[in-house]
Amino acid sequence: MIFLLGFAMVHGNFLDEQKKYERVRTAFNEKNETVSKSLRSAAIDADKLNILFVAYKDEAILELYAKNKNESLYKLLRQYDILQSSGVLGPKSAQGDRQVPEGFYRIDRFNPFSNFYLSLGLNYPNAADKLRSKAKNLGGDIFIHGSFVTIGCLPMSDEKIKEIYIYAILAKNAEQSDIPVYIFPFKMSDENMSKFAKKYAEDEKLLAFWQNLKTGYDKFFNDKIELKFKINKNGVYLFE
Repeated sequence: MIFLLGFAMVHGNFLDEQKKYERVRTAFNEKNETVSKSLRSAAIDADKLNILFVAYKDEAILELYAKNKNESLYKLLRQYDILQSSGVLGPKSAQGDRQVPEGFYRIDRFNPFSNFYLSLGLNYPNAADKLRSKAKNLGGDIFIHGSFVTIGCLPMSDEKIKEIYIYAILAKNAEQSDIPVYIFPFKMSDENMSKFAKKYAEDEKLLAFWQNLKTGYDKFFNDKIELKFKINKNGVYLFE
């Protein structure tokens, strides 16, 4: 039976609770010094840690941004290779489509008993996904996890997920209620947008979706602050 630890825990220390699990203890024994050194070099206090993930499907990269919670601006802390992918560019919209989602998500589960060593669950499908898709079953259980294989998730290897999982535990323990995860089809520079607009010229719906994502992409990389948005009745992100 898989036991998922979500964000509902109010009482007690999240770090201590997580350390009750053998794989988490192993992660700390092996990776804590690496994580601590990285935070010190960025002048970030583990007790004040806030983090944010940005993933690019085409480039197969996961970026970790971090800051002290009393600060506004995120800075790039670490970059990891995504080791495998399934599906094609474009959003996930149905169970079994093998797609990796695209959009603006958050971590909603910690799984210390994952079939893929350790894993962090995303809140897919989010409200935008539900409004855009007409499928009866949109699928679910999308994770950042260990191992080298996946269908629709972001596999990082067992070694790297140990490190990533520690950052997430520390951020949760520092009372970060929502850990954002922004997943883009590619680095959405003007040059890349032009290139992919030509490649997918016949798919106007997809290009409009990507243009909506680019609005959030540009806003995050211009401001380096967590995105605030609403979702309209058509599943379009409206950024503050």
